[in-house]
Amino acid sequence: FSDPFLNRRRANDFIQADTRLRAFSQERIRERSKAPQEHQRELCEDYYPCEMYAFRHGYAAAYKHYFGRRRTK
Repeated sequence: FSDPFLNRRRANDFIQADTRLRAFSQERIRERSKAPQEHQRELCEDYYPCEMYAFRHGYAAAYKHYFGRRRTK
């Protein structure tokens, strides 16, 4: 075997297109459906006072403090 290059047909034998597409679509699905805690943490990280509060008290407490329901009369 003297030729170091493969033609397209032989190269595609190594990696199946179906598995690549399936892996790509699964990654997109995981990005769309985040856990509620992860979503809350990202909101808190984007708001500087919430992030500083989270360093001291944790992200759950910080989210509750800054973004929790506020009751109005």
